Amino acid sequence: MKDISSINPKKILVCQLRQIGDVVLATPSVSLLQKKYPDAEIHVLTEGKCTQVFDNNPAVSHVWAIDKKKLRNPLKALAFYWRVGRSGYDLIVDFQQLPRCRWVVLFSDAPVKLADMPPWYNRWLYTNWPEYIPGGYAAMYKAGVLKPLGIEWNSERPKIYTSDEERAEAKDCLDMLGVADDEPLITIDASHRRHTRKWPEEYYGKLIRLIAEQRPNFKFFLLYGPGEKDVAIKVMEESGVADKCVMVDKPGSLRLMAALIERAVLHIGNCSAPRHFAVAVGTQSIVMPGSSGSWIFPSPEHEEVVAGIECEPCGKEKCDRGDLACLTKVLPEDVLLRVLDRV
Repeated sequence: MKDISSINPKKILVCQLRQIGDVVLATPSVSLLQKKYPDAEIHVLTEGKCTQVFDNNPAVSHVWAIDKKKLRNPLKALAFYWRVGRSGYDLIVDFQQLPRCRWVVLFSDAPVKLADMPPWYNRWLYTNWPEYIPGGYAAMYKAGVLKPLGIEWNSERPKIYTSDEERAEAKDCLDMLGVADDEPLITIDASHRRHTRKWPEEYYGKLIRLIAEQRPNFKFFLLYGPGEKDVAIKVMEESGVADKCVMVDKPGSLRLMAALIERAVLHIGNCSAPRHFAVAVGTQSIVMPGSSGSWIFPSPEHEEVVAGIECEPCGKEKCDRGDLACLTKVLPEDVLLRVLDRV
């Protein structure tokens, strides 16, 4: 591999398609690229559902949105990837090496194509990769891909840039739900598509009730995504203090969620996108990660509550023990103590 530490690209493409949380975790790398190459134009390739992560981001000049429905036709898909790849990039950074990313890399004549160490059958697509990236916080790991450029991660946190208009939208939303400006707010994210990373709804309900007993002026905003409203409703019912809980009738935009979490004094949830939003807007967080690992930002403002059993974190989607102990042994009373230390 050639030495690329002294290159001076004028146009850069960053490929990070999904999931939403992973895209948030790629924002420090985008900022590091802008810092290293302040005169470069930085574009991002991502899935349509993730594009809002980069709204208002001063490091990003353009976002290529992949619309899966429109690209079902293979010829239309290849035409789109050709157009992206042939857009005059000097440097492509591919964080995922997914098929859609690889098509873009294949079609591009960029002199530098950078990725994590590819499997042997993909190496011909890329010009450079780091020999080794240590494990740890996922945003740090992504930034490790940039090491051949002479770029090092220095605890840069993910960043979502909310606007005055978005903060005003969040205020209007809370006003309609009866949350006063002076009422402290905690956002609650109780849903997850993987059951090995989903703290039980009844635990969330009990935790809300316990917090409300100690902090009677607090309100709780129940976040949920498409198809997850039933989880939020169950948490509200289990809490026994429905008057302290608020939620919207339909899931809002990612930008509204970011502004609501920014308004909160604390975010509590599972290991999913909202925890990364909390880091990205500067709101402290407490997370019950279950089987997940290596996702916590290294700061005392952000904390994981774990069961302390020998098999965690396993990273699996099925519990080998069969009892989900990494979740069920983390009791609401234990989490309450962490909450009261913060608010």
